[in-house]
Formats: sequence, structure tokens, C-alpha cells
Amino acid sequence: MQRRLLLLALPLGAAACTSPPQTRGTARGEPASAGEAVQSDTNRMATLAMRDNLASLMLLADKLYRRNPAEWRRSGQAGREAALDNLAAAIRLAQPPASLQGKRDIAAMALALQPDFVGDRVNAFVYATADMLITAHGGKTSFNLLDGLEPQLLHNAARNIEAAAWLLATRRNTLGQPLLLADEINANERNLSFEREFGKIIGRLDLLAAYLTEKLRRAAIGYVQSLLGGQFFQFLPVR
Repeated sequence: MQRRLLLLALPLGAAACTSPPQTRGTARGEPASAGEAVQSDTNRMATLAMRDNLASLMLLADKLYRRNPAEWRRSGQAGREAALDNLAAAIRLAQPPASLQGKRDIAAMALALQPDFVGDRVNAFVYATADMLITAHGGKTSFNLLDGLEPQLLHNAARNIEAAAWLLATRRNTLGQPLLLADEINANERNLSFEREFGKIIGRLDLLAAYLTEKLRRAAIGYVQSLLGGQFFQFLPVR
């Protein structure tokens, strides 16, 4: 009997040793800071969403540079990492590349996706998209109690990302080639990582926009609930 149980346990043990890990990373937030004292829950949510959206854009830039190495070479940088560092600094300091000809947000996005665009298209496209997102958030990347966000502008920003992803996938340059190599499905490869990353940005924007549209209504409901609670949920004397 013991031998039989041992034989049954061996395959189970082998399966446990070869099973995939049950976690893939961990939920992350930002380190605590003094600035949180002047942030509401909504401010905090918007700040974290902006952080993650900009991180997604930088990840897209890295993926695009890997598939389109000629682009970072056009930037005059020493390598892909240097081109990414230059892009991140430009977004942080609001210093647009000369290739965008002084254009901002959606005008800059349109220029970066023109078939005859000259220059580092990855740099121009990602910078312009980041500028559009920041503009839709009132020109800020961190928010406090004095800041207000317009849900419709965030909704519009999400639709702009959808349009940009579609143009990137379908538009061709003057030579009939894709503007940038991104997602690819063929007999040997199925790569939709670009679409997934664009989808994350769109999802965060739409969720924040929906949350903001309900904010005032939920505040009113909370006030009514507090009144009802005050009437029906009173502590009773025990002595």
C-alpha cells in the first residue's frame, strides 16, 4: 500500500516541480512623498495613471527602436539607449525635437505620421504622443487638490491613441513601406505587443475619464448615505 502511494505521489511531485510560477511581477506604487498630503484619491489615481502611460510610451519607443534601428541612427545618438535617454529627457523638460517644427500635441502627432516625414520618426512620434497626453491633463504629470481634469479631454486623448495606433499599422511611406515596423503576424511570428501596450494606455485614459464623470454624482450619493446612516445607525446605550 505504501509503495502504491509512493508511486502515485511521484508524478504529482514532478508536475509541481515543472509547473509555471503563479505570479508574474507585483503590484507597484510610488514611494511615499510629502506631496501626497495635498492629493485627493482622484489626484493620486491620475498621477499614477500618467506615470504608467508615460512608461508605456517609453516601452513602445524601445520596442520601435529595436525593430527600426535606422531611426535612432537618424537621431545622431551613439546608440539605442542614448536615443531613449534623450527622448525621456526631452519629454521631462518639454523640449520638442527640431523635426517637429515647433508643432504641439495633435499637430505634432500628425506631422510625425506623415509619409514624407524626415528624421527620427520614433523620437518624434513618441514625443508628440506624450505631449498630447500631458496637454489633455492640463499640462501636468502630477496632480494636487488645486488641479481639475476634464473627462472629455481624457476621452479625446484615448481616441487619439487609437487613431495613432491604426495609422502606424496601416499607413505607408513614400516608398510604400510601413512607417515603422511594429506588430507583425505571419507564418513564423505573431507579435502583437505594440497593440497591447497601446491598449493599456487607452484603458487607463478611459477608466480615469469615466471615474471623473461620476465623481460629483458619487459625492452626492455619499452625502445622502451619510445622512441616512446618521438616522438609522446610532449607537445604543449599554448601561
